Amino acid sequence: MAVIVAPAPDSVLLIRRARRTGDPWSGHIGLPGGRAEPGDLDLRATAIRETVEEIGWSLGPEALLGELDDVWPSTPLPQVIVVRPFVFALAERPVVSLSAEVAEAFWVPIPELRNPAILRDTPLRVRGLDLVFPAYHLAQGMVWGLTERILTPLLAITA
Repeated sequence: MAVIVAPAPDSVLLIRRARRTGDPWSGHIGLPGGRAEPGDLDLRATAIRETVEEIGWSLGPEALLGELDDVWPSTPLPQVIVVRPFVFALAERPVVSLSAEVAEAFWVPIPELRNPAILRDTPLRVRGLDLVFPAYHLAQGMVWGLTERILTPLLAITA
């Protein structure tokens, strides 16, 4: 996963995944990223490749700030998924070129994400189960699951 931050004001780039049949994250708000492919040298290369594929940006090594702890879904899935988030800082916001996998991309100011009223426990029905998850409630929609579990520690270390 690529966590991309840029100034004016300091913000995080989020994407809304396109609606696709059979995609468990269809229509969800998240971060650029996807599955590793055999040609990827490592998970950082996967994050960079997926960012190019999804939004048309090539993240150079100079933009890499570091990586966050691995995260995985807290709900049962048919296969185990582990995500390693890589944090990139850009000096400016490049123009987005969305692929068919992405419906929209938008910047969320970090101060907005830090607003205590934005993050709250939210009941959701997931795979037939009624569960409660922390979620960011933004004007663009709800951010929960893996993306929430990446953003929350990021906000803690950027305070």
